[in-house]
Amino acid sequence: MSAQEQILTHARLVLDDEVIDGTLVIRGGRIAAIDHGASQAAGAIDCEGDTLLPGLVELHTDNMEKYFQPRPKVEWPGRQAALAHDAQMAASGITTVFDAVSIGDVDEQSMRHRALDEMCQALSQIVHDGLARVDHRLHLRCEVSHPNTLARFNELSSSPLLGLVSLMDHAPGQRQFASLEAYRVYYQGKYQLDDAAMNAFMATQIDNSQRFSAEHRRAIAASCRERGLAIASHDDATVEHVAESHEYGTRVAEFPTTREAAEASHRAGMGVMMGAPNVVRGGSHSGNIAAADLVELGVLDILSSDYYPAALLDAVFRVAAMENGYALPRAVATATRIPAKSGRTRRSWTPGAGAARRSIAGAVDRRSSGGAESLVCG
Repeated sequence: MSAQEQILTHARLVLDDEVIDGTLVIRGGRIAAIDHGASQAAGAIDCEGDTLLPGLVELHTDNMEKYFQPRPKVEWPGRQAALAHDAQMAASGITTVFDAVSIGDVDEQSMRHRALDEMCQALSQIVHDGLARVDHRLHLRCEVSHPNTLARFNELSSSPLLGLVSLMDHAPGQRQFASLEAYRVYYQGKYQLDDAAMNAFMATQIDNSQRFSAEHRRAIAASCRERGLAIASHDDATVEHVAESHEYGTRVAEFPTTREAAEASHRAGMGVMMGAPNVVRGGSHSGNIAAADLVELGVLDILSSDYYPAALLDAVFRVAAMENGYALPRAVATATRIPAKSGRTRRSWTPGAGAARRSIAGAVDRRSSGGAESLVCG
């Protein structure tokens, strides 16, 4: 075995449509062979039955924001924040991540407004300098009800890292917050508003949605189609929402809130995404459809860690362990092959310096207590 070759043997290999006990050969940082049975080659690494998965692909996580503002009123230097986020992605078995940054926010004082440019620049810099452990692309979350969203999208849409654009509207009375009372409870508690201030806040959000959402949604979707950028919907709740998303050329249906919307999105050929925390916690924190219900219906296509990176790997194995869950190869595909295909664009993209070294996410030892005891990133 040469210095450029690595052999992992006696491993449980999860392939596209089967799981085999076999051997994986890596040469020059890429998979060269997958063989049944054990290898007797000198220097082969005995995995002792551990499970080998492809690298996880994350399409939607706002985890990076936490490092740029670890506490209220505490803003962290951009380079260090981006590197810390990158390290957590690698530790979670994620080898490609579409980092979600938000254009527009209901809170005009939010760090999402202040740090947007810095987050994009810091991420681009660590990729350019070859410091990133994983492959990063940008995911622009466009709050279409915000007055400045279209202008800011146009400013950022030329980034060579941009790979996914999602269109969302968090105004009260529809989609994620069809219940006005649920909206009131969530935001009044979050921002500590009295009743009068909350009423004014809600009125502003509804007015902005009526004035800007339709126009911004159409314009951004048209720009994405012209540029070959993948489009994602967000929080679709009705069949009408899904029809509109499909008309815009949407590839990914992020977090549909109802069974009807999820089934319609799946039928339309969109990849239905649900949050891995929804799987781990056993339901939606917003009271919407549970991911487990969509697994049982066979319409959950993509898992996303959303706000908790470590949930992604955990959720994959939970989906495979459900009574009416997916076989392991299909469960693994929800965090590997399907999101990779859904986030692919026509735009050329040059991976970071470390990309060629990462052919496999890691070896997962599941021999005790049914959990992931160790994760060794390749």
